[in-house]
Amino acid sequence: MIARKQFKRTVENFTCERCGTKVIGTGYTNHCTQCFTSKHVDDYPGDRAADCGGLMPPVHISFENKQWVIMQQCERCGVRRRNRVQPNDDMEQLTLVMKRVNELPVE
Repeated sequence: MIARKQFKRTVENFTCERCGTKVIGTGYTNHCTQCFTSKHVDDYPGDRAADCGGLMPPVHISFENKQWVIMQQCERCGVRRRNRVQPNDDMEQLTLVMKRVNELPVE
């Protein structure tokens, strides 16, 4: 049996490299609260083991199992990740970003 790596909680503040927003980390924060872009730094959530470092803008936003989910895709290597919307995310901005990205085809 292959052991699955466990989530590693790391509390970090960061400045979004896409829009410049200063984000206060909670240990579960992986994306900007305004533009919903993250950075490809993890192989497993929180491990900071990925060498890529590419930006991961949202490519689709959906409502699943009573929660909002953001699909992000790395601009450098193409990997996709799904992340839940967090309580401190700007829901007005989420609506604007959702209208823009959901017009694009999901591959």
